[in-house]
Amino acid sequence: MKHLAPPANRMLKVRAAFYLLCAFSILIFAGCKRGKHTSNPRLRQIDDMLDAQLHPGATKARVTVYLDSQGFTIDNAIDSRTVVAIVRHVDADSLQPEIARVTFHFDANDKLLSYELVPASGPLQQR
Repeated sequence: MKHLAPPANRMLKVRAAFYLLCAFSILIFAGCKRGKHTSNPRLRQIDDMLDAQLHPGATKARVTVYLDSQGFTIDNAIDSRTVVAIVRHVDADSLQPEIARVTFHFDANDKLLSYELVPASGPLQQR
C-alpha cells in the first residue's frame, strides 16, 4: 500500500510553492517597471539617472528644482499638467553626448505620474 503525505503536509507544500511563486512574480514585475520610460537604448543612462532622482509622486516643484539644478532647459509645455525638459548627458560607455526631450506628466495635485523620453536633436547647450 502506498503511503500518501498527510493533508496538512501537502497543504504546507502547496502554500510554500504559492508564496514562492508570488514573491518571484513581484520581483520580476518590480524589476521590469523601473527605468523603462523609453525604448531607445541610447537614452538608457538618462532614463536611469532620472529614475533614481524623480520617483512617482514627486511634486512638480521638486521636479523643476531638480531639472534647474542640473542645468537642464525647461521648454514650454502643452498644458499645466506637463513639464518638458531637454536633458543632456554624456554616455559613460561610449563617451558620446546624448540629448533627450523628456515630458513629465502630473496629476491634478501636481504629483508626478510618469515621464517619457524621446531623442532630441540639436547642439549640446552650455551650462
